[in-house]
Amino acid sequence: MSDGHGPSPEPPSGWASEQPPPYGAPQASPWTAPAGGQQPPSGQQPYEPGPPPQQPYGQMPYPGHGYAPQPQPLRPGIIPLRPLRLGDIFDGTIKLVRSNPKAVLGLSAIAALLAAIPLAVGQAFVFGSVGSVLADPTLAQGGDPAVLDSFIGQYGGTFASYAISFVVVTLLTGVLTRILGRAVFGGKMTAGEAWQASKGRMPALFGVVGLMALVMLAPVAVIAAVVAVLVSTGLTGSSDSVGGLVALFLAVMILYIAYVLFFRTRFAFAPAAVVLEGRGPIDALRRSWRLVTGDFWRVLGILMLTALVVGMVAAVLQVPFVFGGTIIGLIGGGSTATVVVGAILVAIGGTLGAMITYPFEAGVAGLLYADRRMRAEAFDLVLQTAAIEQQRQGWVHASADELWHPSDRP
Repeated sequence: MSDGHGPSPEPPSGWASEQPPPYGAPQASPWTAPAGGQQPPSGQQPYEPGPPPQQPYGQMPYPGHGYAPQPQPLRPGIIPLRPLRLGDIFDGTIKLVRSNPKAVLGLSAIAALLAAIPLAVGQAFVFGSVGSVLADPTLAQGGDPAVLDSFIGQYGGTFASYAISFVVVTLLTGVLTRILGRAVFGGKMTAGEAWQASKGRMPALFGVVGLMALVMLAPVAVIAAVVAVLVSTGLTGSSDSVGGLVALFLAVMILYIAYVLFFRTRFAFAPAAVVLEGRGPIDALRRSWRLVTGDFWRVLGILMLTALVVGMVAAVLQVPFVFGGTIIGLIGGGSTATVVVGAILVAIGGTLGAMITYPFEAGVAGLLYADRRMRAEAFDLVLQTAAIEQQRQGWVHASADELWHPSDRP
């Protein structure tokens, strides 16, 4: 054995003359830059430490410990930038309202009030006429004109409310969709900014709503024509025919409900395609049809669940005011004060209910649209890339709205 001062011993017979360094000795790394300032060989670059690479969603191998926890996806705004679950959609809709309360709730309240006013006016006529009849039952026997006023007021107010709702809800949907498109990136918009950004798309949006209304009402016109033919030919006179007609009517109603749900689901994303992608009415309907394909039942289930949830919440807010207004309007004997108070309470109840219904349904439809694009078109990668760049810059630019345009669009 050498003491460290003599010559190194010769390797045993059969060993190579050059041996690797002993265990534990540092070795040169092929990724370190050459000494003396020399450049690496052509075609190779020295390794420079950088941020850890982005890992795909799901569990990742973790040496010695099985699997590491799932990494958190980017969430610069109201939703995580990955395919969404039901909880993500509902939570994102609530965050949409909370992040822009003045714009979302303010515009929704205005739209709901405009639709509730004619309904309340019609109810005022009903309260006045019915209250007079309750106070003096002889008026009903004498053919009092107030009864006709009640009929006209009730159905006329309802028709006017539907007509106004058609306009204001269409406008509101366009504005809320534009706010949602920015909120996905964490940006905010005032009501004025949202209107300026979306007003150019309103004619196309009205075109979409009008085409959808025609599709929904076309079977009604056919059914009405068939009923008119049956009545004119006298086929509804016997008791047997009446029973058959009732069964036929129930079957037709079930088929019509299925028809409405089918097309309502297929065209659910058309407003978002108009506002965010800049498409025309017919192109937007086709775009919605394609996006829903492959996930029809899930989209239908979420839309129906949303309608059920917002209906229950709206009823909780609306019923006390409507019930109280009806009682006050009827027991007042048709006096002006009780009629006015009752109509105001009805208007407040309708406004509160619709103020919740409008933004929640619009938000769920918009986020479902984003989810379908992420699942069908890998749109989450586009959103993630843009979000990283916006975080680097420290703000959300208005050009983020253009990211919703499909890449294959000329």
